[in-house]
Amino acid sequence: MKAGLPYNLFDPQLGKIRKKAERLVFQFNHEPDAEIRREYLVQLGIKMHPTAHIQQPFRTCYGCHIEIGEHSFINWDAVILDHGGVRIGNKVMIGPKVQIYTVAHDLDADARAAGEETAAPVVIEDKAWIGGGAIILPGVTIGAEAIVGAGAVVTKDVAAGTKVGGNPARVIG
Repeated sequence: MKAGLPYNLFDPQLGKIRKKAERLVFQFNHEPDAEIRREYLVQLGIKMHPTAHIQQPFRTCYGCHIEIGEHSFINWDAVILDHGGVRIGNKVMIGPKVQIYTVAHDLDADARAAGEETAAPVVIEDKAWIGGGAIILPGVTIGAEAIVGAGAVVTKDVAAGTKVGGNPARVIG
């Protein structure tokens, strides 16, 4: 899965990991105590700097393929489908309702129905800002200090220091 090779969504081992993640994400989203919430994220396997923060509610499939650097902040309602791995650098700001997808279903209908998928990592480099409601697709790298406008759909890499917006996202300034 993390190697970018085709795999099957219905693999029993993956199902076991997702079931554990579902339980821990539910507990995280319903826990009022910040220290206990952080422990649930650690149990998920998220590699998270002590100064990083994920705001409730939060959704992920596995969790164990996510890395978050120092002083990074993920706002409410984030969805991170981390199959291919998500690496978030230092001092990254992620707005509410941002969706990060590393997984894609097969384009062939029969293969898709059988559970065939592929995954590609998403990287968000230091000091990037992802505006609320943005969607980042598999295999995308957002460069350092780049800005992704609210509601943008990012289908390709964003160079460092660049501002993008729209659907599909394109350079805006």
